[in-house]
Amino acid sequence: MARREVEKVLVIKLSALGDFVLALAAMKKIRQAHPKAHITLLTTPPFESLAKASPYFNAIWTDGRPEGFAQWMALRKRLRAAHFNRVYDLQTSGHSNRIFQIMRPNPPAWSGVAFGASLPHNNSLRNGMHTLERQADQLMYAGIWPDAPTEAGTAPPPDLSWVLGGAAGARPPSAGVKPKPYAMFVPGGSAHRPEKRWPVQKYGELARILYARGLDVVIIGGPQESALAQAIQRQVPGARDLTGRTDFASIAVLGAKAALAVGNDTGPLHLAAAAGAPTVVLFSSASDPALSAPRGKVAVLQAAQLAELPVAKVAQAAASLLPSGRGAA
Repeated sequence: MARREVEKVLVIKLSALGDFVLALAAMKKIRQAHPKAHITLLTTPPFESLAKASPYFNAIWTDGRPEGFAQWMALRKRLRAAHFNRVYDLQTSGHSNRIFQIMRPNPPAWSGVAFGASLPHNNSLRNGMHTLERQADQLMYAGIWPDAPTEAGTAPPPDLSWVLGGAAGARPPSAGVKPKPYAMFVPGGSAHRPEKRWPVQKYGELARILYARGLDVVIIGGPQESALAQAIQRQVPGARDLTGRTDFASIAVLGAKAALAVGNDTGPLHLAAAAGAPTVVLFSSASDPALSAPRGKVAVLQAAQLAELPVAKVAQAAASLLPSGRGAA
C-alpha cells in the first residue's frame, strides 16, 4: 500500500503582537482541524520564540516580509518547493495577498481575501468584525469552523495554557517583586504611535493610588521604555522596573499572576489579558476597541485624546476589577 502523503498546511501571520496574540485562537482551531498535518507558520523574527513554544506548528519560517526582488524570489522558491496543500492567511493584508500572487499559476487552496483565492472570506461585514469573530468567520468559510460565531464577543479567546503550564510553579522573572499582589503597568507602545499612549505622569498618579491600596507596581516594556518606568518611579519609588527584562512568555506568566494589568492598546497588554490578568486597557480615537480590544476580564476605557482621560476614571475601573476591599480608597 502506498504511504499516504502528510498534509502540508501554511499559516500566515506576520504582525503585530496584539494581533498575533488574538490570532492564537484561530491557530488553535487550525491545528485541531488538521491534527496530523505538518503545519508551517510564516511570520517575522519577533514572534519566532512564542510560535515555537506553541503546540500549533511543526515549523516556523521568519522570512515573511521580504524586501527587494531577490528576497521575494527566494521566498517564492521556498513556498513552491514546500508543496503546501492549504494556506490560511490570517494577515489578510496587501502584503500577504502578494504572497498568494507569487505562488501562481497553481497556488494551493487559499483561505483569505486574495483575488483568486479558492476559499475566500466573502463576508462583506468582515471589516467591521472584531479580530476574533472575523477570523472564526474566515475559518467557517474555509470549512473548518462550522459553528463560527457571528455575534460580537462570542468567539473563544486565545488559549495561553501552554505558556502558563510550562511555567507552572515558576517564579515570575520579577527582579525581586515582593510576594504581595501587584499591578502590572504597560505604559509604552509603538514609538511611532504616541497618540496611543496615556501620559506617563498619569501612570505615576495611578501608581500612587494603587500602591497606597496595598498593591505593588511592576512596569514592563522594551529597553527603550525604561525612561517611562523611571518617570513612574519618581512618583512611586517602590515601583519595580522590568523594562527590557521580559520576553513574551514571561509577560504572560506575570500577567497570569497579576492582581491587575493597566496599559495602552499594545501587544504586551494583550498577552497579559489573554493570560488571565484583570485588565484595564486604554484606547484613543486612533484605534477601535470594537475591532481589536483584548478579551477576558477586561475594562475598556476610551477618550478621543488619551491626555483627556482622568486618572480617577482609570482608578475607578481598576477598583472594579480588584477583589472586594482591595480597590477601596
